[in-house]
Amino acid sequence: MILSLIVAVSRERAIGRANTLPWHLPQDLKRFKALTTGHSILMGRKTFESLPNGALPHRRNIVVSRTLSEAPGAELYHSLEEALQALETSDEEVFVIGGGELYRSLIDRADKLYLTEVEISISDADTFFPSYDLDEWQIIRQEHCPQDERNPYSSTYYELQRPKRGAIPIK
Repeated sequence: MILSLIVAVSRERAIGRANTLPWHLPQDLKRFKALTTGHSILMGRKTFESLPNGALPHRRNIVVSRTLSEAPGAELYHSLEEALQALETSDEEVFVIGGGELYRSLIDRADKLYLTEVEISISDADTFFPSYDLDEWQIIRQEHCPQDERNPYSSTYYELQRPKRGAIPIK
């Protein structure tokens, strides 16, 4: 299994406000859909509850929650370890789509990071992506997406990969 985190962050690493995304970037949502369709996605309860139409189609939705008794259209696990065990035999890429608690729990175990840096500051954010050491990652791909009539903020998309454990990172 390849464990990948996929996230869009503000300048100060904000990822949420009142259980919603603090921006709307159709270009980034299109990229998210293209990357995750056909794969397993792993999320926490709040992320699942924030999905406007429930479980995302054409993906294996896996929810981690100690409090939910059901998650329509998704597999529900009461611990992160149970969820990871259910995915263990998979040789596919699994995408962690949020929220902040899952990102914090898995940042050190992730193999890849799909990061969109949005050129905005969110003063009233309440959920943040954890800090990480960029020296532990190689940039595989980078693309700047300028602001336009549909996307109100410029952003930069990065695909980062952690070198194999024990390997020397390429600078």
